[in-house]
Amino acid sequence: MDDVEILDVDDENSPRRSLLKNQDLSPLGLTAGELLSQYGWHLLVATVMVYLLIQHLRKRRSSHSTPPPTLQDATLVARRQEAMEAARRKMQEELDAKAAMFREKQKQQEEEKRRQKIEIWESMQQGKSCKESANLSQTSEEASSSPSALKPKTDKKPLRSADYNPLNGQGGGSCSWRPGRRGPSSGG
Repeated sequence: MDDVEILDVDDENSPRRSLLKNQDLSPLGLTAGELLSQYGWHLLVATVMVYLLIQHLRKRRSSHSTPPPTLQDATLVARRQEAMEAARRKMQEELDAKAAMFREKQKQQEEEKRRQKIEIWESMQQGKSCKESANLSQTSEEASSSPSALKPKTDKKPLRSADYNPLNGQGGGSCSWRPGRRGPSSGG
């Protein structure tokens, strides 16, 4: 529609050719589409920077406007610190109690080992063998141990049947045993 030609006829009957253009927007020069196509990324970056600056200024203003701590806040903080200190003290006492129990058990075990060594040495002096004294110490140790001690399982299944013999060749495998050659090799 922009390239429409209109012929005007004047009084002298001389035709005049002119192209119609939008005369009222010509001073702007650039349309919105041309502006965005040329400076779109610049406008986007500038908009984001202004947004971030506004957010930063809001945070800064809100942090300066906080009321000063009151006496009630100070007492609340003091109570929290006292409660935390009491909890820490309680945990430390529990840890110390556990450590004392562990040290006591260690001392008992060391005393038991020392006593067993003395028994073994005395039995050696009397002429008994080490195995007999070891058996005696094990039976006494088992009697003194707690009922949660490990006991051997008696209901174990055998790994293979009782009639299994690998030399029979009935194992179901692809390999079977063959005897080696007898005599000298005939290689030459």
